Amino acid sequence: MAVVTDPASGRFITLEGGEGAGKSTQIARLRERLERHGHTVVATREPGGAPGAEMVRKLLVEGPAERWDGTTEALLHFAARRDHLRSTVWPALKRGAWVISDRFADSTVAYQGYGYGLDRAMLRALYDIAVGDFHPDLTLILDLPVEIGLGRAAARRGAETRYEGLPEDFHRRVRAGFLDIATADPGRCMVIDANRDIETVAAAIADAVSGRLGA
Repeated sequence: MAVVTDPASGRFITLEGGEGAGKSTQIARLRERLERHGHTVVATREPGGAPGAEMVRKLLVEGPAERWDGTTEALLHFAARRDHLRSTVWPALKRGAWVISDRFADSTVAYQGYGYGLDRAMLRALYDIAVGDFHPDLTLILDLPVEIGLGRAAARRGAETRYEGLPEDFHRRVRAGFLDIATADPGRCMVIDANRDIETVAAAIADAVSGRLGA
């Protein structure tokens, strides 16, 4: 992939991965680094990242695991994603900001597609409706063994535990899904070994962003 050399252009970076992968911590580190390099940065998340989408987030990440089936979840995720893009992501990119999102559409493919076994052609159709031709400039998939990720997630347990409560086999399918996504789209995706200390992972992410986007 060619290195992007125009620092005034907005870029969209997404961080993906299973539960406990450390995305929030690494987004904060990456944001600080990009701001030191003179970029305006918007850090956001999915589901959420806009007022309407945050309302949908509560429906998805809180409550019992059996609250929704996979199809209902996919529809809710794409509804929230559309609001997120219209209200937050696209306006920020238009201003020339760099946007870093904790999850995007790859999570829907991994969780609802691989985890629940939904037809991925249906998910692609929903993507076309809600998102269109827009795609991240770079996706970093933070990968680590499922049992380690779930252990980390349990240690910081709060109200948003719905997905963490799903069976371990579900999370193994999700991990396999993320790795398949990366293999299928190497021009956009990079896998980062997240089973290391925070500073080492942050350095790997910095190298990836520098190499792919010139920042």
